[in-house]
Amino acid sequence: MIRPLLLLLGIMFACGPPECALAADEFLRLAEGEGNLAPGQPQACIGSDGTTYVVYGVGGEIAFSKSVDDARSFTAPRNVVSVPNMSLGMRRGPRIAVSEASLVITAIGGQKGKGQDGDLLAWRSADGGESWSGPSRVNDVPASAREGLHAMAASPDGSFWCVWLDLRSKKTELYAARSSDGGASWSDNSLVYRSPDGSICECCHPSITIDEHGIHVMFRNSIAGHRDLYLVSSRDQGKSFGPAIALSRDRWALNACPMDGGMLASDGSGTMTAVWRREGQLFRSSIDLGQHRVIREEPIGDGEQAWVASSSRGPIMVWTEGRAGQLRMKSEWESESRVLDRRARDPILVSRSGVNGVVAFWESLHDGVTSIRVARFDPQ
Repeated sequence: MIRPLLLLLGIMFACGPPECALAADEFLRLAEGEGNLAPGQPQACIGSDGTTYVVYGVGGEIAFSKSVDDARSFTAPRNVVSVPNMSLGMRRGPRIAVSEASLVITAIGGQKGKGQDGDLLAWRSADGGESWSGPSRVNDVPASAREGLHAMAASPDGSFWCVWLDLRSKKTELYAARSSDGGASWSDNSLVYRSPDGSICECCHPSITIDEHGIHVMFRNSIAGHRDLYLVSSRDQGKSFGPAIALSRDRWALNACPMDGGMLASDGSGTMTAVWRREGQLFRSSIDLGQHRVIREEPIGDGEQAWVASSSRGPIMVWTEGRAGQLRMKSEWESESRVLDRRARDPILVSRSGVNGVVAFWESLHDGVTSIRVARFDPQ
């Protein structure tokens, strides 16, 4: 089973200068707030040296924190950039990725907001997050990222990739851009996928992961009245993307957007794991990247907003029961899931290749207060 290094208890520890300390057998609460000052949508990454970086939104600000001791303690969060009318909530919000040379934060915002405009913006740091420069605009058609949904990842070659839902053609399409200078500038945008029906699903976030087998992007499609998850990959550094494959055997007939984009994880072996939702049930698909086909599909359980990360023993998954509800975790080798929090939403997991630990972040919702919680788990 998964041995919790930070066991979730009923006692919470608030964050204060100079850092948020975490003893054994406790979860950590990074921040809390109510109303417009509620923190939301945490995203994280882990560097090759083991440093864990996390960002989240607070109104129009992006807060940043990091841990150098395997997520047992974090520096006091501080607001590092302002984003006018930042897209936040329902898997919208900032993203962060790290290479050997730099950290990059991305977010979508605009002068008007509320879907009237929106650009995908990037900031970079060359000193571990102490200082930030930017922003640079990723989308090369102004306001085309106004849906507010995107993903970002760092490549093994040190470049960064963004993918997002783009509206430059008045219909929802999947676009991508690459930065080869640590987020300071971005390439001309490239079309990753256009639905034969005109638009892909309008409000489900895309996912991206990059490994030695290529660049892999998952998104929810919209074809002939069906809203299913698809995978598309590039094997030539993003110069072209191959055909999109459906990740499910059955189809979900739905005349709406479920606002649930799932997640991808690669362990570097040539097999990709995807978790995704169809109707009220969650599924896991295993994809053979060499053959570009799904080799296994299996149910996980009832729920929404699933996320997955690789560990030394296999994939670990988290999800919530409902849009906001009990937070559950399950590993590939466990028969049953476990409850991590009584009421939560939008959990994520991050891990580092070759290292056991998996770190979970989520929004916890109790007594009208929203907090960002973090816990680390080791597969045993």
